[in-house]
Amino acid sequence: MKGAKNLRMLVTNDDGIYAMGLWTLVAALQQVGEVVVVAPDREQSAVGTSVTLHHPLRAREIEPLVRGIRSYCVEGTPADCVILALGNLLNSRIDLVFCGINDGSNLGDDVLISGTVGAALQGYLKGIPSVALSVGALKDVHFDAAARLAAVLARNFEKQALPKEILLNINLPNLPLDRIKGIEVTRLGRRSYSDEIQPGHDGKRDYYWIVRGKPDWQPEEGTDIWAFTRDKISITPIHSDLTSQKALSAIQDLPQALLKGLT
Repeated sequence: MKGAKNLRMLVTNDDGIYAMGLWTLVAALQQVGEVVVVAPDREQSAVGTSVTLHHPLRAREIEPLVRGIRSYCVEGTPADCVILALGNLLNSRIDLVFCGINDGSNLGDDVLISGTVGAALQGYLKGIPSVALSVGALKDVHFDAAARLAAVLARNFEKQALPKEILLNINLPNLPLDRIKGIEVTRLGRRSYSDEIQPGHDGKRDYYWIVRGKPDWQPEEGTDIWAFTRDKISITPIHSDLTSQKALSAIQDLPQALLKGLT
């Protein structure tokens, strides 16, 4: 039986409008409430919070892969999709924004460039509770556990069991539900990459290709990486304030030193 239509949810992603993870999520959320899809027309991984300002956006309604779902594809970034959906395409309220289900995890420092998190952030900035949802694999991805978790989360939001002003970054190990070892509320860990630059020539001019190397995992206890490497689901509440509280106290004398150097 499909869910009541009281809860209205916007679903987007960064893997493109026809990604399996998106439609697995939509099918699960359809059992909870009304779902609208606005997603990029192509894969848009690692574009972060990028917003298109220098050329117009184009959107068109498409035939959904799940029956009964109003669906649009956008020639733009994941963040564009949420901005356009909330500002123009949808003429009624949205109660909850989901972005996913992403192929591949978004852990630690990855959130700063993640298109999945970047889209969810736009919902959060509009005062709508938002969820970025990822599974840690690029092939043979187990989407079912993430989809079921999303449906349970949506029901909790509907019951007002969670804060309205919240942005959750959720990562699941690529395992069937019965092999996942628990759920942890976590903080962001550290995961950096040794990026490689591969030069080439296309016959006319030089080009350079940025290739992500293997990640350097720092699985400190209590972090999302720590939970993920122990086959657990990590739920990390994040927000838009990037102020370093530690650095604030460390640079209190800096203005005086700068003024002295300027005069």
